[in-house]
Amino acid sequence: MRVTKGAQIVAGTALLALAVAACGGGASETGGTAAGGGETPVRMELGEPQNLLVPSNTTESEGSETLAALFEPLVNYDENKNAVEAAAESITSDDQKVWTIKLKPGYTWHNGEPLIAQNYVDAWNYAANQENAQGAGYFFSRVDGFADLNPGEGKEVTAEGMKGLEALDDSTLQVTLTAPFSQFKVMLGYTAFYPLPKAAFGPDGKVTQEYGEKPIGQGLFKMDKPYRKGTDQTIDMSVYDKYPAKKPTGWTKLQFKLYTNSDTAFNDLQADNLDIHDSLGPASIATAKSTLGERYQDQPDAGVGYVGVPLKYNPELNKVDVRRAISMAIDRKTIAETVFSGTRSPADDFINPAIAGYRQGACKSCTYDPAAAKKLYEEAGGPKTLEIGYNADGPHKEWIEAIANNLKANLGIEATAKPFEKFASILDALDAKEYKGLFRMGWAIDYPSAENYLSPIFSTGAAATGSNYGGYSNKEFDDLIAKGDQAETIEEGLKFYQQADDILLEELPYIPVYFYRNNSGYSTKVKNVKINLLNQVEWADVEKA
Repeated sequence: MRVTKGAQIVAGTALLALAVAACGGGASETGGTAAGGGETPVRMELGEPQNLLVPSNTTESEGSETLAALFEPLVNYDENKNAVEAAAESITSDDQKVWTIKLKPGYTWHNGEPLIAQNYVDAWNYAANQENAQGAGYFFSRVDGFADLNPGEGKEVTAEGMKGLEALDDSTLQVTLTAPFSQFKVMLGYTAFYPLPKAAFGPDGKVTQEYGEKPIGQGLFKMDKPYRKGTDQTIDMSVYDKYPAKKPTGWTKLQFKLYTNSDTAFNDLQADNLDIHDSLGPASIATAKSTLGERYQDQPDAGVGYVGVPLKYNPELNKVDVRRAISMAIDRKTIAETVFSGTRSPADDFINPAIAGYRQGACKSCTYDPAAAKKLYEEAGGPKTLEIGYNADGPHKEWIEAIANNLKANLGIEATAKPFEKFASILDALDAKEYKGLFRMGWAIDYPSAENYLSPIFSTGAAATGSNYGGYSNKEFDDLIAKGDQAETIEEGLKFYQQADDILLEELPYIPVYFYRNNSGYSTKVKNVKINLLNQVEWADVEKA
């Protein structure tokens, strides 16, 4: 899942020559009541989702946070990062190739229809079909028959679905993969694997716009009214009374308030016009602890912040020595300790330390060495100007400007930071292959596996139907991922994933900059706010204060 939030920054230092602008941009949204009743909702800050609210076309955190409130995944994750059945009663396999998923009884769609195995078959086939151009389609590439739904550009899909998907009965789903994959169960908590009801599809077999604006889920909350993207400033929900698992006590209304500026949201939080803010911004992080006291939270996070490289679309950046020089010119330690006020740590691997597979110091080109960087950059014939795009609706301006200043000072080039108004805007520009500058990117895990830092972002297949925005492609990397997938145990698979990671560390298709921490706060009106490994609020635990 693409990280959109969470980069908490304070005013910069003279060393980095930062000029920090006063907080601005984004109006304060102070509406207090969700549609459908007089109860004051629990209100959470959110950026605008990139797309309509369809699970298989949601690969960024704003949309994922929204959908996680509406849907119950097949699995959740415990404190040890193990997959634990949620909507699934059991998930079993004798050979790690043929998987049987039994659904837990009691789950119904928000329109009252029972949840059945065919709902998963329909949703996953829709996601995998290239004609539907779903952003998360790549996640089904291991299912037998995926290739039939993806014959390639200019070729017509003739298959009705993936032959590896079958509803054996209303409560049993059988999934046959093309090869054994020990971590298939771990994947199933991701947004892409949510089911869809019959009501989602129009007569042409496509998910309708009406559904995307007001999705019917089978989770804790249901939509109170449609969400009109680009127009509405809130997404309003209420507790689904037939939800069979734990519900919150003392409140039933939830409202996501959409902001274009993180600091504006923090002002609303302090005024109790907002209840939860999980991505505190540049001007707030330094004072949040003293301002909020026990209502400020600083906790581990499994995300990674990068500078992305459009390898396929900008030949000036194709030389690996150019990318290595850029990486060595970045003062990660100062950015982490000073710009981020100690709430980040310098990245030295593509895998976050919170997940098995991380190796301290693995990225040799992540060591700050300005003199060597300049020499290498000049020898490689690096471009005289560089631009780094970032989304201005998240708190990223200061650290991207810090990097631009590093590149100016250490490489002797002209480097500038280019703001995009919204995260959706830069994602759309990257999807359309229109933006050729370096770009701010981050990754918040979809599921707790080293593989999730590698395959969805850097594999060849993910360039077409995943999150490989740079267009990176390396057959040896792809083959190692496949070997990791087919290993008999998770531990054996990890060895191959680390070898694939070694290739990334050598070639730097992205440049790792920092490892995230989650810095959040909540108002005086709520308590017991918990944020899980996927950076999503555990809504059933939240209480009114």
